[in-house]
Amino acid sequence: MSIPDYQSLMLPVLAASSQGEVRIGSVVEKLADQLGLELSERSELLPSGKQTVFSNRVHWAKSYLSKAQLVELTRRGHFKITQRGQTVLASHPTQIDNKFLMQFEEFRQFRERSNGAEEEPNRMVVAHLEEHRQTPDETMRMAHRQIEGALAQDLLDRVRSAPPEFFERLIVNLLLSMGYGGSRADKAGRTLGRTGDDGVDGVIDQDALGLDRVYIQAKRYAAGNNIGSGAIRDFFGSLDRHKASKGLFVTTSTFSPSAKETAEFLSKRIVLVDGDQLASLMVQQNIGCRIEDTLHIKRVDEEFFEA
Repeated sequence: MSIPDYQSLMLPVLAASSQGEVRIGSVVEKLADQLGLELSERSELLPSGKQTVFSNRVHWAKSYLSKAQLVELTRRGHFKITQRGQTVLASHPTQIDNKFLMQFEEFRQFRERSNGAEEEPNRMVVAHLEEHRQTPDETMRMAHRQIEGALAQDLLDRVRSAPPEFFERLIVNLLLSMGYGGSRADKAGRTLGRTGDDGVDGVIDQDALGLDRVYIQAKRYAAGNNIGSGAIRDFFGSLDRHKASKGLFVTTSTFSPSAKETAEFLSKRIVLVDGDQLASLMVQQNIGCRIEDTLHIKRVDEEFFEA
């Protein structure tokens, strides 16, 4: 038989986790046995040569199930079914695919973000792909945006589940990678710890002597737990006590309209970075991720064919 596509694997992956926490590698092996895949099918590699096609599709199935909150990541390489997932299984669906998952608000929001479809409804983007109305270049670039969108969401999910101290170190490392404050070797960026930080979680020295500094506030909040204007005013007060003129407020959630307005009109420069922007910056700077493969786009060399 041919290797099933990732959508066909969604229901088997969900069922494989029905008894509790499972390891993704074990699920790959179990499903390969259940489907009766030949050795050649089990060992067929992606063009990158770093992962098998079947394993890659099982991972994508699990990832999409997690976006619909049918399964949840527990620790590295492991996941388990959620109460919502149990309810879905109890309904005995004949199949689970992207169309099925669109009934869940979390999955719809994920598809809209990963497709970059802020100005166009997600269903229209999908329809365009299905009707092959785009050029190969456009299709490829949209696929690239989808991959990076999914990666950004995975990074954000992991950051939200990490300890607060990890989140603070992440922000400092990200800023150093972006070129702020020199380098790690210079120790120009540092966290300030959990006690006696006076409302500040980290600091970046903009010059060798630390005459110009950027202070950081980091709030690791769940989605929907938005930052209000009160938190911005409190951070402003902390900057004042440190005699600082610049501040960076980073959260894994979002900022309320009043919080954005407050930051805009305060006398000190306070930049706000929400969860989506944070994840995007992590992808850009290769923080928490790495390049898996490189595709080269080639065109005809017109000069070669000139007489």
